[in-house]
Amino acid sequence: MGAADAVPGVSGGTIAFIAGIYQELISSLSCLGPAALKVLFKQGIKAAWLHINGNFLSVLLLGMLSSLIVLSNTVLYLLSHYPQILWGFFFGLICASTYVLAKSIEQWNVLAITGFIIGTLVSYFLTTQSSSVIDTPSLLTVFLSGMLAICAMILPGISGSFILLLLGMYSYILSAVKNIELLVLIVFATGCVAGLLSFSKILNYFFSCHRNLTMALLTGFLLGSLNKVWPWKETITTRFDRHGNEVADLQQNISPVAFEIVTGLDSYLMLSATFSVFGLLLVILLTRFSK
Repeated sequence: MGAADAVPGVSGGTIAFIAGIYQELISSLSCLGPAALKVLFKQGIKAAWLHINGNFLSVLLLGMLSSLIVLSNTVLYLLSHYPQILWGFFFGLICASTYVLAKSIEQWNVLAITGFIIGTLVSYFLTTQSSSVIDTPSLLTVFLSGMLAICAMILPGISGSFILLLLGMYSYILSAVKNIELLVLIVFATGCVAGLLSFSKILNYFFSCHRNLTMALLTGFLLGSLNKVWPWKETITTRFDRHGNEVADLQQNISPVAFEIVTGLDSYLMLSATFSVFGLLLVILLTRFSK
């Protein structure tokens, strides 16, 4: 989940769903808050730890932080030097995840189909938006960005990193992580906690009371996000990041052949296809293992 959240376009929530821990994650997060404090003061630390499913959350958080520290540089290196191969892997991953998620929908009624279409359109629309850049954001902007990003991170198909990119905060937050800017990181983390405490309860309610509709909506989110992870793109507009480097802003999907003609670069078609199949197989194995 940590490695996925480092990439704009891939959601940690997608990985959680593939691994079979998604509903436990949402349920555990929804237990955080005033109710947990009430249990802590009345019944003690052990009871509160069990109430919030502390073992599960702490191990998951440790895994995510370890991945961000150890793997994020590798993921970002691949994103910079071999993006077609990396996107090919995630494309296969999300294709298989969409199929797995769709199979879990118990009944494809009018409401479920409507939710699926809405989820697909919303996710697709987000992937077509041009990103912005904020050079010196205020602490309030950092806080609100954390709230929005964490909500996206726990939704399959909507990337928290991509939301930060749209808000113009991606490079700023990533730079703060690399340079260990404590004030920025604390404010951002506080925003993330606030977003988790509020949004996880809403999501848990929908899972409990409207599971079929929720699953259809999430399946749509995944399907729509495929537009973002297509490996071969033509850059329409560019922008300068906070370090003065020219980076792609708005892009459109093209074929591997057209990619080589337009960019003059190797499309890595065979390697991308191989890693895409690897992503498909990985989801199948994880799905069977999670049971």
